[in-house]
Amino acid sequence: MFRPDDPHPLDWFTGTADTSVISVALVFPLQGAAGIFGPTCELCAQLAAEQVNRSGGVLGKELRLLPVDGGAEPHRIAEDVEALVDLGIVQGVTGWHISSVRQVLAPRIAHRVPYVYTALYEGGEDTAGVFLTSETPNDQLRPAIRLLAREHRVRRWFVVGNDYVWPRRTARAAHRYALESGGSICGQAYLPLGANDFDGVLRRIERSEADAVLMLLVGSDAVRFNRAFAASGLDARCVRLSTLMDENMLMASGPTATAGLYSTAGFFASLANQDTLDFHGQYARRFGVEAPVLGSLGESCYEGVLLLAALIERAGTLDVSAIGAAADTVSYEGPRGLLHLRGSHVQQRIYLARADGVDFDVVAQLDLHESRS
Repeated sequence: MFRPDDPHPLDWFTGTADTSVISVALVFPLQGAAGIFGPTCELCAQLAAEQVNRSGGVLGKELRLLPVDGGAEPHRIAEDVEALVDLGIVQGVTGWHISSVRQVLAPRIAHRVPYVYTALYEGGEDTAGVFLTSETPNDQLRPAIRLLAREHRVRRWFVVGNDYVWPRRTARAAHRYALESGGSICGQAYLPLGANDFDGVLRRIERSEADAVLMLLVGSDAVRFNRAFAASGLDARCVRLSTLMDENMLMASGPTATAGLYSTAGFFASLANQDTLDFHGQYARRFGVEAPVLGSLGESCYEGVLLLAALIERAGTLDVSAIGAAADTVSYEGPRGLLHLRGSHVQQRIYLARADGVDFDVVAQLDLHESRS
């Protein structure tokens, strides 16, 4: 495991790649705003790799994960992963990391090894060799805004996001979605990753007379915002909607900071169907009751490992062109059900959940047909 203060990953390389295994770089956050759910990413990916190996591995070889800190500076991450590919140490890449990392990493490695990106993101990724388990605004945010407008008369949205590509592009889409639902974006603010001071933003929200806040904040930044938002009393006036809010972040926010908070994702730990119950059982048996809390962000890394294994197995080769040619025929079964690829993206059900203290209550399965109308 590579921790932020560990030796560089390549320091461990002996000079000869192990051809008896298929090694995959697992890129997930060990530091920074997203580090709060990094431990769950690691364990969920490990659980998936163990499942794959019990079933015979990939192309008859053991699948091994090589964790890389995805919470570092994007160009540093890309350089590290590219070096692993250059030396033949890894034959694939997967994991949860923010879009600014993906944008730098994909052009360097996607044409050489398959790259499965698991983070929800702004949409539009079409680099050959990149495959996505991710939720996107059209299927995740658009129907959620429509539902909240219809059932809660939400009309005036204020956007609060971190200052990088995912929040800004998602906010542009949110403008269209709000207008479609008879509403508008009445203000927006972007803060650097690691933000601590929300006083100015909260004053702007109060003056704007917004009745809803679209949160596009990552990890611990969203936790701190939730606490400040509740302390200001704005939770009595505004609902909050986040497309990046998992159970670890909810627990860290605390029960007094989550009133009127909604989240939308393809997985919630509270979903009580057979797929999720089986996953809960496997996770608890493997890692114990004190393991990091399951959530959509960590669980996405489980999906990523399963999809990467399925892509390689279906193509019967590690060749990226052959994998891409066969991708639309690939399916796999996991906690989100039986899933298929279409245009390099996994097609999945999306849910809306309301915070109930430090748990999520799933209130609706969102209508994806409506989102494409």
